[in-house]
Amino acid sequence: MEFRDTFEYYLNKVNNRLNLLLEDKTGKIYDAMRYSLYAGGKRIRPVLALACCDSLNGDIEAALCYGCAIEMIHTYSLIHDDLPCMDDDDLRRGKPTNHIVFGEDVAVLAGDALLNFACESILNSNITDSRMSIEALKVIYSASGADGMIGGQVLDMEAEKKETDVQQLVKLHRMKTGALICASASVGAISAGKDKNTFSEYASSLGLAFQIRDDILDIESDSKTFGKPVLSDEKNNKTTYVKLFGIDGAKQLLKEETDKAIESIEFLGEKGRFLKEFATYLLNREN
Repeated sequence: MEFRDTFEYYLNKVNNRLNLLLEDKTGKIYDAMRYSLYAGGKRIRPVLALACCDSLNGDIEAALCYGCAIEMIHTYSLIHDDLPCMDDDDLRRGKPTNHIVFGEDVAVLAGDALLNFACESILNSNITDSRMSIEALKVIYSASGADGMIGGQVLDMEAEKKETDVQQLVKLHRMKTGALICASASVGAISAGKDKNTFSEYASSLGLAFQIRDDILDIESDSKTFGKPVLSDEKNNKTTYVKLFGIDGAKQLLKEETDKAIESIEFLGEKGRFLKEFATYLLNREN
């Protein structure tokens, strides 16, 4: 299949599973959870999990379960990120942010609930290999905790109050943005019965490239296309790759990291075709 067809195939599987997980849940908290989880988005993380598993000839049903859990964690982080006490944004994926619609109190709890439900969804799944699920849970919750995404968010807030150099910025983003992307590739490998570090180089470069592209779009895009406020990094006095390297320098760094990602999976041969095209797709994304 062509890249777009394969991407749509993975995307439909992810969206169908996410819809199924919450379809019979009622109450305001579930309305708030669904509002952000179903607000759109590229589903980069679960698609990556499926693609990595597929490239290793694994059964993608397990990867689908783990990838959807990561998507719920990612969504919770966005809900909290948008709160007035954090980035104070009122637009996400082209829609009013969760706290604008449901209030700050419910938004906080909706994020908390998604974090918990991510774990529940794995524990309540029909995956029979408990050792595989335990390994996946370790990877997911390590990547989303104080040594991963949350720790990176703290570094991000601290960076608003001081000068940040390149090494500090890379560390920040490998944690805040890159950790869940790396976890997605890892659970894809785990689902195929392979070592969790099979795609570590690929995912590490992909995660960094993803953040660099975000920094560029914050400058070059508009709110309608980007799906969230632009120039927010400048408003929040954040150090970005554009601020450190300029637009042209950031674009060069983006290409270098994308090339590294592609080169790291040459061992897959033709089975790595989608993952290579996936890296190029992220390089050129507009939102």
